[in-house]
Amino acid sequence: MKFKIALILVVLFSACQTTEKKLVEWVNPFIGTGGHGHTYPGATSPFGMVQLSPDTRLDGWDGCGGYHYSDSIIYGFSHTHLSGTGVSDYADVLLMPKSRKITFHNGSDGKAGYRSSFSHQNESAQAGYYQVYLSDEKVNVELTATSRVGFHNYHFEQGDTAKLIIDLKHRDKLIDAKLEVVDSVTLRGFRYSSQWAEEQRVHFYMRFSTPFKNIQFHTDSLIAGVSFGVQKNLKVKVALSAVDMEGAQKNMEAEIPDWDFDKTRKLVQSNWEKELGKIKVYGRSDEKKTIFYTALYHSLLNPNLYIDVDGRYLGMDMNIHKDTTDNHYTVFSLWDTFRATHPLFTLIDQKRTNSFIRTLLRQYKQGGKLPIWELAANYTNCMIGYHAIPVIVDAYMKGIKDYDTNLAMDAMVYSAYLDSEGLEFYKNNGFIAASDEPESVSKTLEYSYDDWCIAIMSDSLNKLDTANIFYSRSQNYKNLFDPTTGFFRAKINNSWFGPFVPDEVNYNYTEANAWQYSMFVLHDIEGHIELMGGKEKYAAHLDSLFSADSRTSGRKQADITGLIGQYAHGNEPSHHMAYLYNYVNQPWKTQARVRQIMEEQYQNSPDGLSGNEDCGQMSSWYVLSAMGIYSVTPGLDYYTIGTPLFDHINLKLENGKTFVIKAQKLSSINKYIQSVTLNGMPYNKTYIKHSDIMRGGELIFEMGYKEKQWGLEASPRSTVQKNRIIPTPYFTATSQTFKDTLFVSIASAIEGEIRYTVDGSEPNLQSPLFENKLLLQSDATIKAKMFLGDKSSATISSEYFKIDDSRSIKILSKYANQYAAAGDNTLIDHLRGSGSYRTGRWQGYRENIELIVDIGELKPVNSVSIGFLQDIKSWVFYPPKVTFFASDDGVSFREVAIVKNTFPDNKYGSFHQDYKASFSRNKTQYIKIVAENYGVCPDWHLGSGGTTWLFSDEIIID
Repeated sequence: MKFKIALILVVLFSACQTTEKKLVEWVNPFIGTGGHGHTYPGATSPFGMVQLSPDTRLDGWDGCGGYHYSDSIIYGFSHTHLSGTGVSDYADVLLMPKSRKITFHNGSDGKAGYRSSFSHQNESAQAGYYQVYLSDEKVNVELTATSRVGFHNYHFEQGDTAKLIIDLKHRDKLIDAKLEVVDSVTLRGFRYSSQWAEEQRVHFYMRFSTPFKNIQFHTDSLIAGVSFGVQKNLKVKVALSAVDMEGAQKNMEAEIPDWDFDKTRKLVQSNWEKELGKIKVYGRSDEKKTIFYTALYHSLLNPNLYIDVDGRYLGMDMNIHKDTTDNHYTVFSLWDTFRATHPLFTLIDQKRTNSFIRTLLRQYKQGGKLPIWELAANYTNCMIGYHAIPVIVDAYMKGIKDYDTNLAMDAMVYSAYLDSEGLEFYKNNGFIAASDEPESVSKTLEYSYDDWCIAIMSDSLNKLDTANIFYSRSQNYKNLFDPTTGFFRAKINNSWFGPFVPDEVNYNYTEANAWQYSMFVLHDIEGHIELMGGKEKYAAHLDSLFSADSRTSGRKQADITGLIGQYAHGNEPSHHMAYLYNYVNQPWKTQARVRQIMEEQYQNSPDGLSGNEDCGQMSSWYVLSAMGIYSVTPGLDYYTIGTPLFDHINLKLENGKTFVIKAQKLSSINKYIQSVTLNGMPYNKTYIKHSDIMRGGELIFEMGYKEKQWGLEASPRSTVQKNRIIPTPYFTATSQTFKDTLFVSIASAIEGEIRYTVDGSEPNLQSPLFENKLLLQSDATIKAKMFLGDKSSATISSEYFKIDDSRSIKILSKYANQYAAAGDNTLIDHLRGSGSYRTGRWQGYRENIELIVDIGELKPVNSVSIGFLQDIKSWVFYPPKVTFFASDDGVSFREVAIVKNTFPDNKYGSFHQDYKASFSRNKTQYIKIVAENYGVCPDWHLGSGGTTWLFSDEIIID
């Protein structure tokens, strides 16, 4: 009897095994194609060169991936796409099957064109496969793609003439292109274009399953219409190469030598099955599995292969190189992906991690520096920091070292000593001031973290001199901490930028406000806790972050989405914050917040991502978090523990071992960890080492619905102990200029002695000790320094100027708080703005500027001028005209002059000029200035229809 029961169980188990869904079937490529996810649903291979996907949108922020789920028109199917970026590019070599009349126009203006309507009811997608029915053309389209070749399978209704549009002009600006006929089944060519990547090169080789009967070219020969006669089925293969057309041909011959579409699809999906199978999840709902495997799928799309089968690739020097021993890659969205995507790869893809790093080092050797955001062998220099460094260091500290470590050190140190992107100020002053460089706070914080990465790798290689330098630099974040508010703030003239509103989005921060950068000290969390006043205050700040009003002020920033209080999960600076409770002995709050984010911010729907996918980062956060771990500090060899989302997870490691994560009694309400065992032994740490995972084993969570003080035995450590620095003090004054007297205070983020001088000399221990406000009655150069024990801070310096000026100003318009500069007196403070509106000296308006200056008494005036700035890329335009008025009593004004703009309104770059009017020495006391706002962005502008800005600084009266 026992034997029969056992046999029945075996049969039932086998049946379950045979009907179990393949992992590719859990992937929903439509997740993120709606809202602001910016993903594409088309066919691609893991890390593939080709991303063959429909294009439904030609421009706009939500068209960055080429497709948006809200659209109902398809223009065609192009072979390159970016996954979830905030800037558009790619969409190369567009094909569009047709049964109707050939036209060389895409129909984007609403007129007849080659585009077609479609319905989501007749559309489907899986990993490696896409299908859609073009209702206007009555053509069913199937797509799949190997690493370097896109495969199209078109099904025409019987009796239709099969046609095909090939458009090389599609989407971005064309530099050069060529389309040539090789024979009746073969076309080839190239397309060089400029968008985000200034020079992107694509060569292609195209073959048809049926000889064409006729080919027509548009007058510029860049769009072709190909006719094949009556056909029920037409297949097209398109291979790509960044090198040349011959390379594309070799890629096709190697990867798809035949015409078996189904075989190719199965091969591609088999590759996906292998990659997705590195993490097996069990339990919970089908919805959760779909979200998880789609997230894992999105994580494995980038970086993209960028080398031909013969080993040739396009280098950063735009020369052709060859390497037959290694793969070469492109699309490194490092500001995003250093946080979770690359740490995920250190667990499930160490071989590729080594190859990614070798690629970065080749890019350094060929291009002259490590990339910041590399795209198609171009330095886009987009975003901030030098985050190739944590990718390298995180791998190195986890024992992934199959690359030239000395070359890596040289590349990292070289990148850190450049004099671009504010680094010259950061190196010399210990921070970047708002008046020196936009996004000064974010850049200072992120450079500090990157410098710590250099320090720990230098330390491990026994390069102690280098390590000491970078341990010191890694603490520069302290120089922007304001103890009075508990936030990191921008500085101008070694004083705080104000007025300060923590929810205000301005150009002191990168795609964020002060809240969202308030916890960005990944490498020295303990040092930050100390600055904040201890663990209780740090935890209270975290509580306030998540419970604050979710509204933001200041400029509109589309990236700030997925808000829980002022935590913004839709953008990267917030991604580690929910895990920070572990560092202050409140892990149950991490567990609650992480579960909340997983449940609320990820859905199985087109609008299922709360922000840009950003080449895998949004999804990688979910993959790691669903496993119950997260890499708060890439570069440290551990993961912080959160809360698992599945009953059972098998992590298949490249060394042949398996690491199992189980969550017992897990449910929607049982989100709190009650106890943990690692390999059968009690485990009371809120982190787990990378090496423990790589050895294989079993981590078992006992879950419950009550908060439990588990894990207090050992919190994760994140601290800089070597070469501790003293933060620089700061000045507080109402202005840098004054008429009679001015009070100046000096303070610091920590306790210590502040010594100062007022004659410009260097402060030392014999200099006066600052105790009370300094009263200035004449010009002064104040220098100050903090002393603590045998250490001292860097010296800060500020100049204050006494001005002989009886002027006052009344501003009748409203300036934006984030562009307030020095407030009401900005325009008459004798301090001029520099060449960028983002550096804190310029005052910004989204309306006409109207103001009155009182010069104190009736005086003869020769001329009056007012400065303006233009930067049309940022919607900042010169005023079309400025009108000057004069008055004796401040009530009745007479028009003196109208000065019109003569500078082009379509010239890109940053420019500034004065509008000057002659008053012919007429006596006056009151001067009114009215500057006309440009209005709305013109039709040709990316921001067409949006309200423009006026930026002004300094009224000069002679």
